[in-house]
Amino acid sequence: MTIVHPIDRAWITTGGTGAQNYDEFADDAEITAIIADNPRSALAVEMPHLAPETLGRSFAESLPAAAERLAQAKASGGYAPADQVIVLYRIADPDGGNAAYGMYCMVDTDQISTSPDEPGLVIRNEDVFIEKVRERVELATTLRNLLSPVLLLQTGTGDRLHEQLEYAVAHAGEPAATDVDPAGRVHAIWTVPAGPVRDELCALAGGGELVVADGNHRSLAAQTGGYPRFLAVITTPESLVIAPYNRLIKLSIGVTELGDRLRAAGLQPEPVAGGPSVPPAGGTIQLYVGGETYSVKLPSNGRADLVDAMDHALVERMLVNEVLGLDAGDKRIVYVGGDYPAEWLRAEVDAGRADLAVLIAPVTVNEFVAVNLARQKMPRKSTWFTPKARGGLVVAEI
Repeated sequence: MTIVHPIDRAWITTGGTGAQNYDEFADDAEITAIIADNPRSALAVEMPHLAPETLGRSFAESLPAAAERLAQAKASGGYAPADQVIVLYRIADPDGGNAAYGMYCMVDTDQISTSPDEPGLVIRNEDVFIEKVRERVELATTLRNLLSPVLLLQTGTGDRLHEQLEYAVAHAGEPAATDVDPAGRVHAIWTVPAGPVRDELCALAGGGELVVADGNHRSLAAQTGGYPRFLAVITTPESLVIAPYNRLIKLSIGVTELGDRLRAAGLQPEPVAGGPSVPPAGGTIQLYVGGETYSVKLPSNGRADLVDAMDHALVERMLVNEVLGLDAGDKRIVYVGGDYPAEWLRAEVDAGRADLAVLIAPVTVNEFVAVNLARQKMPRKSTWFTPKARGGLVVAEI
């Protein structure tokens, strides 16, 4: 038996509801602006407290408005129902390069594994912030629907799955809907009803270990909420790359004291000419503060645990905890994914919206795979997989 299943009752967008996933933004104001420009955006349901008409209310206080928006979207034809389907997914670059493929489906929650002694084919690999998990549980409990899928990487049958997804899309006819993201990539979906194609893809997608590439909070929310299955997009290694995952921090100390604390912790900042950039390889980070760029070499220890020795873990432990005296969940830290370039980070600091930018080399695929095979957890906010499925294209009732 496969752990991958069709969606019992899916709601397929008829257009206009697509959006970046709720957790892809570095600034809440961006979400409010998107909803203002497109009130049909799924972000108004996913992040109801940031919608213009409910701005200022708490997340919990805004949940009834989220339920009303989703019900209205369904009633007005923004979504069309489909039963017992999977949904094919393709992301095409505007330059006509390689396309990314995946499939919307449901996955058994009891297959989630977070440690070597915990059985299961779904590997969750990253520490989470419990407040964010609670919000996802509250939203799903209120809506009785799931809008944002957990992105799963098929590690066992990835090559075969990629071939079959590409073949299925090529023979699926016109898509049920399309959506264009800010980078100009075209996201297209096709429903696949009951039949041999659907069943074969489900079996293939569940034929090996599935690694959570994005959605650690959403997968834990499914466990916490007691949902037997969660909404997922299963994709292939050929369809994804890992981009940098940087940090912006508001400081309570001056630049001089920051330098003193860095040196006291054994982190020697060296001036770098020009603006900040993401280091090409691990072992060194860049800091942008006070209009200047510095390179900092991280300590290496060949005997250290694989995860503890990773750049993102060292940044959290040595810079965030030891030097700055902050917890990783502190609101003064903004985790900035690879969609935002170094120039954007610099502009945020120059504008005074942040005091310090921390630029970290992206995790390598080999590191990511090694950590997951060992059933260890990745450092918090260390892997930014791209491209990602747009939110709000497929909704699953629970």
